[in-house]
Amino acid sequence: MTRFILLGAWLLAVQGAFAWGQKGHDITAYIAECHLTSAAAKKIDRILGGYSPVYYANWLDNASHTPAYAHTKTWHYLNVDEGETFESMPANPAGDVLKAVEQLVEELRSKRLTAEEEQIRLRMLIHLVGDMHCPMHLGHATDLGGNRVAVRFFGRETNLHSVWDTSLVEAAHNWGYTEWQREIDRLPKKEAAAEAAGTPADWVRETQRICTAVYEATPEGTNISYDYIAAQTPVVERQLLRAGLRLARLLNEIYR
Repeated sequence: MTRFILLGAWLLAVQGAFAWGQKGHDITAYIAECHLTSAAAKKIDRILGGYSPVYYANWLDNASHTPAYAHTKTWHYLNVDEGETFESMPANPAGDVLKAVEQLVEELRSKRLTAEEEQIRLRMLIHLVGDMHCPMHLGHATDLGGNRVAVRFFGRETNLHSVWDTSLVEAAHNWGYTEWQREIDRLPKKEAAAEAAGTPADWVRETQRICTAVYEATPEGTNISYDYIAAQTPVVERQLLRAGLRLARLLNEIYR
């Protein structure tokens, strides 16, 4: 019994470090997969050993807790304190999600990686593009991206970060990742291309603005219920769709 209690406590501890939870990352990866060119799809299939992007969508969350990839723990977020922008905020010397995505794209485009290096970096990119679209991963350093902002979710004590990582996605729609893609990935081609446009730095600025709005809508002690879910579900849908479309664009450019 003690072993199961300890396991449950560990799962609760690490959950706050994950972005979008497993479902959100699966959605992002699957939307991206659905928008790959045939050339990119074939190359990615070969690089990933026949597995899909969805298969590796959550790999880095687990890998970051192992010695070999412990250096990537700070790559999942970019903290921006109240009144700061990501340009004015002192850089984390250990790295952040923007630096990591930019570096990974550059390395994958270089074509100088070994097969093993390329696969690892591709796995990382699939995950981190999703992370940079999760609002609380642009949260304040002072409260650990909302981890220290106590709220209630239908009366259950939790924190703002966990709500946006997992609870809100699951409460918005009780769908599997393929159903999410089918229902939200419906933009006309021109609109989809417009959403996919820009640079990773542009996307981080956009997410940070959304994060600011989330803080304003969710002061400490908020009891999140049906009205909050109704108001924020379109934000979740839009950010997951953007992440998938933008990941696809990067992959199509890398693997022409």
